[in-house]
Amino acid sequence: MDYSSQAIQQAVEYFSSLPSIGKKTAQRLVYHLLRQEGTFIEKFSESVLNLASDIVFCSVCFNFTEDDPCPICSSKKRKRNIICAVEQPSDIVLLEKTAEYFGLYHVLHGLIDPLGGISPDLIKLKELVSRMGDVEELILALNPTVEGEITIQYITKILKPLGVKITKIASGIPIGSSLEFTDQATLSRALEGRIEL
Repeated sequence: MDYSSQAIQQAVEYFSSLPSIGKKTAQRLVYHLLRQEGTFIEKFSESVLNLASDIVFCSVCFNFTEDDPCPICSSKKRKRNIICAVEQPSDIVLLEKTAEYFGLYHVLHGLIDPLGGISPDLIKLKELVSRMGDVEELILALNPTVEGEITIQYITKILKPLGVKITKIASGIPIGSSLEFTDQATLSRALEGRIEL
């Protein structure tokens, strides 16, 4: 589509390159920005530039942070003998919102995917292994996908000999769902992960 401005067209292209944003949504976002008053666009641009200049990886857990180590790794209130391994930094945000977990984290930045060419040395596995010194439990909070299962099996194989208790989060039927509309794999997982009452 031809826009009245090269700047608008370029902005639409950049917005549409973001995950789950198509051309129409990108166009709506650009025109929304143009309708804003005052210094909104300037402040918006500045916040994006700050991401590039201020955000680094935590040298301990590999989460995104402005301070190294990150606030979670440097907190005295966190349980230091439990680590929860996640695929991406955004997973930490989701787990923290539950207010149920008080240990440390480790971000793998991906999952093992032999078909996609992602081998164990391309994610933060060596760094995870090096953190196992005083760890009593490693929780694997990975997505229940083929790649997630491959990664869980690989981690279990290399860490079991170290005597670390390895657990994974339960997966099964979501609250508010019906058995009638649940696939067989999810039902199997729900049965497998049942708990005693």
